[in-house]
Amino acid sequence: MSTTLLSGKPALKHEETDSISTDEKGSSTVSVSDVKIPPLGAPVEEAGSNPFTQIFQKKTKVELDAIATQPSVFDDPVSLEVYRPPPQYENTHRFDPLARWTWGEENSVVRKIDIRIMIWAAVMFFAMDMDRSNISQANSDNFLKDLGLTTNDFNLGNTLFRVSFLIAELPSQLISKRIGPDVWVPCQMVLWSAISLSQFWLSGRKSFLACRFLLGFMQGGFIPDIVLYLSYFYTKRELPIRMAYFWLSNYVADIVSAFLGAGILKMRGVGGRAGWRYLFLLEGCLTLLVGFASFYLMPAGPTQTRGWFNEREQVIMVNRVLRDDPTKSDMHNREGLSIKMIWDSACDWRLWPIYALGLVHMMPVGPPQVYLTLSLRNLGFNTTETNLLTIPSVVIGAAMLLFTAYFSEKFQSRVAATMILQVWALPLLVAMYTFNAQTSQWVYFAVVTLVTGFPYVHPIQVAWASRNSYSVKTRTVSASIYNMCVQAGAVIYANIYRKDDAPLYKRGNKTLIAIASMNIVLYIGTHFFYKYLNHRRDKVWNSWTQDEREKYVENTTDVGNQRLDFRFAY
Repeated sequence: MSTTLLSGKPALKHEETDSISTDEKGSSTVSVSDVKIPPLGAPVEEAGSNPFTQIFQKKTKVELDAIATQPSVFDDPVSLEVYRPPPQYENTHRFDPLARWTWGEENSVVRKIDIRIMIWAAVMFFAMDMDRSNISQANSDNFLKDLGLTTNDFNLGNTLFRVSFLIAELPSQLISKRIGPDVWVPCQMVLWSAISLSQFWLSGRKSFLACRFLLGFMQGGFIPDIVLYLSYFYTKRELPIRMAYFWLSNYVADIVSAFLGAGILKMRGVGGRAGWRYLFLLEGCLTLLVGFASFYLMPAGPTQTRGWFNEREQVIMVNRVLRDDPTKSDMHNREGLSIKMIWDSACDWRLWPIYALGLVHMMPVGPPQVYLTLSLRNLGFNTTETNLLTIPSVVIGAAMLLFTAYFSEKFQSRVAATMILQVWALPLLVAMYTFNAQTSQWVYFAVVTLVTGFPYVHPIQVAWASRNSYSVKTRTVSASIYNMCVQAGAVIYANIYRKDDAPLYKRGNKTLIAIASMNIVLYIGTHFFYKYLNHRRDKVWNSWTQDEREKYVENTTDVGNQRLDFRFAY
């Protein structure tokens, strides 16, 4: 089910029409009070909520020279004034309710945004993931033994990383909202890169724990910052698949890191140093360069792109996004949030089910993923083999990431798409629970590869939370709260596998089976929760007369997803 904002009034009443003419393509041009109103494009219908009835539906094709401008609240005189962008909105000078453009123009602009904005966002995330996950490659090079650390010390380091990441989420978002993500995100990258490369000089338990805490603190908030930033450029239909490609860079980083690790770790002994030290140093320097480049390659917004887009393209960018979601003009991109705004957003109980899913959805697969390289070493594989054997799970995961994102947008069913992870993990965890000391290392490798190659549904849930927020103010805070829940879940699952349960972790796997079963119930409950809210609002809205709807749109004090003409995605 997709998010909808219902119009409070028809875009045109015939009694107000002086004349109606039809062009050669069948589009109508209406003159109201001697003002010529250009025709709108045919509405692009969103798919229904039942995946099975859509499998045989054909995708509607559009002519490139047909009008692409979609109907919106800006086509009605009453709602136009309600949603008109305020003067302080940075893109107000490009807003034009009469602007029209073709599908050819829109497709060209979207491709340009993908190249100029989306690709570099993915590169930045690639750099982030390289710095936060290269500890897995370090583990294959006797990292723990060299520093005199135990498995529990490693768990504590991961816990401190997640806790500091969680603590930094909201403060980072507030700073980003005040000074702009185009300034704050590059600053973050430079700071965490400096910490990452400094791990070259780790000396023991204290320095290890300190670096993990500081690294998490500097990286916290990066993901919701980027999600909010990308929402300035993309519509709600386009964002989930872009989020999938954004997280795909995570998998690319894992593959590249595996190959880099296999090579760099062979430097063990150079200068009397361990190979993992050079891994942290060289990869940290690489991400530092990306951080400095981001100061130039990350523009502030659609109309602040250093000349990358001409005036016509800026008009299309601004108006297509606002027609899709008029609340995106609520705040300037350098306007901070008040304490009351933060509190009101945190108290939005309508988003709590998504926050709950953020907390628990990764728990069934998190521990096997964190312990993958250690598990492979315990099976008898050497350093190089271990790093290369992580690649199949990454490739499977990348393919499943794209599949679930496509499934979500194709069938407009967030719950069905995201629940795939739990359905995928449950039977595999049961298989792992049955393993014993006589189990073949290749059988264990095959199953753990499938478990860690899970469908990564986090991008869908991030976009889902953003979509159901329906205001920049709420969206800013909800992105942080959602990611804080995800990090809190990571803190929990980082301690499910314990030293006294090694190497098969039967007790831990039994816990993961129970959590996966619980999650399936939680996803089904979320589906019916949002379905009920929409049904209740439909009942009220449909009982009103047209005049009552118009008065509500014009006078209501309800904001964001509290509005009775808003419908939740599920």
